[in-house]
Amino acid sequence: MRTLFLNPPSFDKFDGGAGSRWPASREIESYWYPVWLCYPAGMLPDSKVVDAPPHKFSIEQTVAMARDFEFLVLFTSTPGFSVDVKMAEMMKEVNPKLKVAFVGPPVTSEPEKCLRSSQAIDFVIRREFDYQIVDYAKGKPFEELPGVSYRNNGDFVHNPEAPMIENLDALPWVTKVYKRDLDINRYNVPFLLHPYLSFYTTRGCPAMCTFCLWPQTHSGHRWRLRSSDDIAAEARYALEQFPNIKEIFFDDDTFNYRKERTIELCSKLKPLKFTWSCTSRVTTDYDTLKAMKEAGCRLLIVGYESGDSQILKNIKKGATVDMAERFTANCKKLGLVIHGDYIIGLPGETPETIRKTIDFAKRMDTETIQVSIAAPYPGTELYGYLEKNNLITIDATMSDEGGHQLPNFSYPGLTHADLVEWVERFYDEYFFRPRVAWRIIRKAVFDGSERKRLFKEAREYMGLRAKRRKFVSDSRTGRLGEAVRLPAD
Repeated sequence: MRTLFLNPPSFDKFDGGAGSRWPASREIESYWYPVWLCYPAGMLPDSKVVDAPPHKFSIEQTVAMARDFEFLVLFTSTPGFSVDVKMAEMMKEVNPKLKVAFVGPPVTSEPEKCLRSSQAIDFVIRREFDYQIVDYAKGKPFEELPGVSYRNNGDFVHNPEAPMIENLDALPWVTKVYKRDLDINRYNVPFLLHPYLSFYTTRGCPAMCTFCLWPQTHSGHRWRLRSSDDIAAEARYALEQFPNIKEIFFDDDTFNYRKERTIELCSKLKPLKFTWSCTSRVTTDYDTLKAMKEAGCRLLIVGYESGDSQILKNIKKGATVDMAERFTANCKKLGLVIHGDYIIGLPGETPETIRKTIDFAKRMDTETIQVSIAAPYPGTELYGYLEKNNLITIDATMSDEGGHQLPNFSYPGLTHADLVEWVERFYDEYFFRPRVAWRIIRKAVFDGSERKRLFKEAREYMGLRAKRRKFVSDSRTGRLGEAVRLPAD
């Protein structure tokens, strides 16, 4: 079957999560690669991957593609699900013979609910979907595919779970699909060098963080590894085929979880002499970081989450404030750049704990940060906690019509407006410090290639900042019905 793999245009500037772990519109327009879709696409030569958001395909343009395909695989997200359903229905109107499968975290956590939403969805595949998609496209009925949920005479059938894919080396290289179907210049992440490429070296994450969407709904907690030789070979291919890229990002849930494996991989990457970045936990020791730096590592994305010790325990982070401080000091000693991630509104949050986190972030003083409101996605332990304690409100919606994140829960002493206001206060206190402002200005002045991008990012951030302030004002003046819909960009 001629197959279309689609990361849909759910909202303007919204990356629905095909390659990211935090599917919501960001303060600054960002696009990650649709890595998950590219694995099965690499096993079907007559397929096509359409990553609509970065390539600026409209809903109308995307719907028109239905005429050219027999099978649609749509990677959906919780914020974009209702729009994605409407799109699938429109594509079936254009081509009634089109078979439609939805994949992604929402169909794993709530498969029956997803199927009930529309007759346009023929089946969904829970968790990993690589081989099931390929088998179906080659003629195997979905009744025989593990991990599939579908309708049968008015009932819902949920096939037994598929075993996790253990031999990751047997999967195709996603960079070959990038070469075939994608324009790499369309992909931008503010803290990564542009243009960049990303792919996985592992699947799954052993960490038990209660808020993290992917291990709990899609990739699992079992940590599975590609061989270091296979990773190095794909990196070499990417560098040859895309000579203009400035770095490769290893987009694993946790890249350097095991010291021995990381050092071995670094020994294979070092001879290639290229710049790369990755995710990291603060539990990584100095020797591992040193090996990474010597092998070409430039930047680490680090989930600090909170500066409060009890909150780190509440979310099962498996790390402490002291570990984070030592890790950050080691990175600075080695010259490794850090992009720090923080979350407002985790269980146990109070104004006092937020203040501790802001002060902690300023002490860490990493190159860049991202501050998010906790996102209770269905299927996560965080969602279960908030639901059990009757803390989820606003009909459990978590985004406006533009895909921007909204707080859909509150705590005693922390209203929805408070959570949004604390995010803005966090950013203001962090970035409007003289040395941080100078760091940004210096980059704009002395790095001509970055100047245009920095100005664009500044405009986008200041625009969303104004919208957030209006949300806070409207909430506190009783116009919450209007406030829950931030204007779309």
